[in-house]
Amino acid sequence: MPSLGADMEHGKIVEWLVKPGDYVRRGDLVAVVDTDKTVMDVESFQEGVVAELLVDPGATVPIGTPLARITPTPAEVGAPVQALAQSSVAGAPPPPAAAAPPTGPGVAPPLAPPVRHLAHRLGVDTARIHGTGKGGAITRADVEHAVAARPPAGRVRSSPRARRLAAELGVELSAVSGSGPEGAVTVADVQHAAGSRTGAAVPVAGGPGAGVPKEGVPGAGAAETAPPREGRAPEEPQAGKSAEARERVASLRRAVGALMSRSKKTIPHYYLSTTLDLRAAVEWMQSVNAQRPVASRLVPSALLLKAAALAAKDVPEVNGFYDDGGFRPSASVHLGVAVALRQGGIVAPAIHDADTLAVDVLMEQLRDLVGRARAGRLQRAEMADPTITVTNLGDLGVDSVFGVIYPPQVAMLGFGRVMEQPWAQNGMLGIRPAVIATLSADHRVSDGLRGGRYLTRIDELLQKPEEL
Repeated sequence: MPSLGADMEHGKIVEWLVKPGDYVRRGDLVAVVDTDKTVMDVESFQEGVVAELLVDPGATVPIGTPLARITPTPAEVGAPVQALAQSSVAGAPPPPAAAAPPTGPGVAPPLAPPVRHLAHRLGVDTARIHGTGKGGAITRADVEHAVAARPPAGRVRSSPRARRLAAELGVELSAVSGSGPEGAVTVADVQHAAGSRTGAAVPVAGGPGAGVPKEGVPGAGAAETAPPREGRAPEEPQAGKSAEARERVASLRRAVGALMSRSKKTIPHYYLSTTLDLRAAVEWMQSVNAQRPVASRLVPSALLLKAAALAAKDVPEVNGFYDDGGFRPSASVHLGVAVALRQGGIVAPAIHDADTLAVDVLMEQLRDLVGRARAGRLQRAEMADPTITVTNLGDLGVDSVFGVIYPPQVAMLGFGRVMEQPWAQNGMLGIRPAVIATLSADHRVSDGLRGGRYLTRIDELLQKPEEL
């Protein structure tokens, strides 16, 4: 059982995505694990053939417990698992070459674990697919082609937001009567269907005013396409939750509380704050957005995150880990983003190599990360290796936020709301858009000089947004 965070002590196997005899490569998804925080996918750490699953689905085991046994890659991938096990014994003769896998009617075509997982997620029956890979194996392209070839007659007209909400609430869209244009299913329709089933009202993510464009993004509907951030979705009332859901939220609260308590006891925090001038960033963003469709328009948070990542590369004392009594700087910037879960609690998965991503790509990855975090489909690396975390409470109207460092990281960056403020220069008064940025940092690694340099570097980068 891998460690998926500093506060993780155990995990539960929810589902195996492989079976004995499957060939896996390093990085292939092999299992779904439930922690106190979220449900996430776990990948293989080595290449070979799955010889044995050591933990049953539903079992909870401590960190470090072996989950499966994988034998070294044989000369013939199709060799029996029993022979592979024998070949790992010193002095045992090599296994004989295996015959080609059987084919024909009633025999399932070869299927790699990642492809099986993709087909399961997309609801594709692999028995009906003709594989185009070697030996008739079904490839990722075959699964994607099967999805694209589905007849449109069975599709339900609905907005992306309504589909996301339906998936989260377990509502079947085909059973919902749409009240939108041409019978399209709306968010309100999904709410009504969920409320009728449970007898309780279901809140909409974002609450009142969720459809109002925010942070200077022009155009109606911009908020729908803007990446969600921490605090964007209100928690559901405790009374409307099942006992299992309430216990899960309580368990998450305890885990987060214990980690934050340890952080405050063991890390000598210091705090800095500055106001970032967003005149150049907002003007550039608005000129770019004027030439784009609503779905691809930028929001200030994308620029803030990119500037934060680039600045962390320039000031390495805020980017890395403090463990074994010393600081270990990170060569990469894996930007953790605090995300409020709709059922309650917070997780902070990482956008990998955020400093190298174009602003558009970073914003798209943020959307994807937040969606999977709230759907409980994060991957192990996204939870285990953030090098610095950013929290943004601007959507809640918060001016500034002073975070608690997530150990073993050494810094936490906070952004408040984008606001207009009076500003004086050369004896003249004016109004400018600005945001308050705060830094919580580890005094064992840096001091006010380096922390101040980090915040100043973010401001410098935002004055040339076209170069981000």
